[in-house]
Amino acid sequence: MDINLLRSVVTVLTFAIFLAIVWWAMSQSNQSDFDEAAQLPFRQED
Repeated sequence: MDINLLRSVVTVLTFAIFLAIVWWAMSQSNQSDFDEAAQLPFRQED
């Protein structure tokens, strides 16, 4: 296996993982969880 082929495969695989993470973060099913987590610093402890 040529080193340049390996580098290309790793680059494409890394880009695919990046796109999967972006898709997961932007999915509507996770929006309520992220909205709740965004409000944690402002929550008052009793």
